[in-house]
Formats: sequence, C-alpha cells, structure tokens
Amino acid sequence: MSKEKFVTLKTPGVPLPVENIDTDQIIPARFLKATTREGFGENLFRDWRFDSDNKPIKDFVLNNPSYTGKILVAGKNFGCGSSREHAAWAIHDYGFKVVVSSFFADIFKNNALNNAVLPVIVSDHFLNELLSAIQANPATEITVDLQKQVISFASHQESFEINAYKKECLLNGYDDIDYLLSLNKEIREFDLVH
Repeated sequence: MSKEKFVTLKTPGVPLPVENIDTDQIIPARFLKATTREGFGENLFRDWRFDSDNKPIKDFVLNNPSYTGKILVAGKNFGCGSSREHAAWAIHDYGFKVVVSSFFADIFKNNALNNAVLPVIVSDHFLNELLSAIQANPATEITVDLQKQVISFASHQESFEINAYKKECLLNGYDDIDYLLSLNKEIREFDLVH
C-alpha cells in the first residue's frame, strides 16, 4: 500500500523528555489484539494518558492542548523492549510523522521506517536544546528536510543519517512492494539480457 510522500515537514513538536520508553509504554500489550493498523493511535501511551477510570491525566503532554504538531521529541533510547510493530502503528495512527531522539532501539527504528514514520537521530546536545525550546515555546517550529537529511529549529540545525533505500521509499511514498514495482522496467530489461 502506497503511503504519503515525505519530503519536508514543518510543524511544532510534542516534547516527551523521558528516557528508555519501551514499546509496552508506547502501546500496552492488552491492546495488541487487532491485526490491522487502524485504531492504535487512541491507545498511544494509554497508561500515561488516562487513569484507571479512563479519565485523561492532565499533566501528560498528549493531554495538553498547548502541544500540537506531527513531531514527537522523546528522550534517549526510544522504542526499547519488545519488537512489537504495533508501537510504530500507534505512533503513525496518532498522527506523528517523525520521532526525534538521540538513540532508538534498532527493531523499533526499522518498524517505524516500514510504517512511514521517520526516526531522526540527533546528538544529546541538540535533543536537549530542542526539548528546552519546545517547553519554553510550544509553537516552536521544527523543520525536517528528508532530501537534505537536516533537522532544524530557530538557529539550530543538525544532519541526520538514514538508510538510502528507506529514504527513497519515504520520498516516493513507497512500501517495499511499491519499490519493487517501481523497478519493473529495469527488472524486465535485466531479465531479457540474462
């Protein structure tokens, strides 16, 4: 299934300065019964967003109307724990297009990329500056330029790395099958020669 093309995103960010956020905190195991990707966003960070009576916990950032945007800015070691792809589904379904951290668990990073969520790895210093800026001014605009592989806000800028194949997929809105189909002509020509 094709996804929306990702080239440049300009949006405020949502700060979550907590380290070692694991996939069970992102989407608790009791919500993993569905097999389609839809509907997981409503349970993103469920146990942090709602109390035992299903009432919003007002101090949690996703319940604060001051913070909007499609970029989640999280503490170091985001997505650790189990390998559940549902964590990436929940982040995407909630509306986030980018997660920024200074370190991602490898499996989460790959699951995110496979589900049209761009994990942007930045230095600890840049992360701390970004979190401080957002907390001081929730309207702080963050720009993520995938083509140039640069993230910036105010006068701060930093480059980030991404696998060339996954970059191509995001830029074109491809999943793995779409990418192969995009090479149909080249595959046929190769087949004729060999």
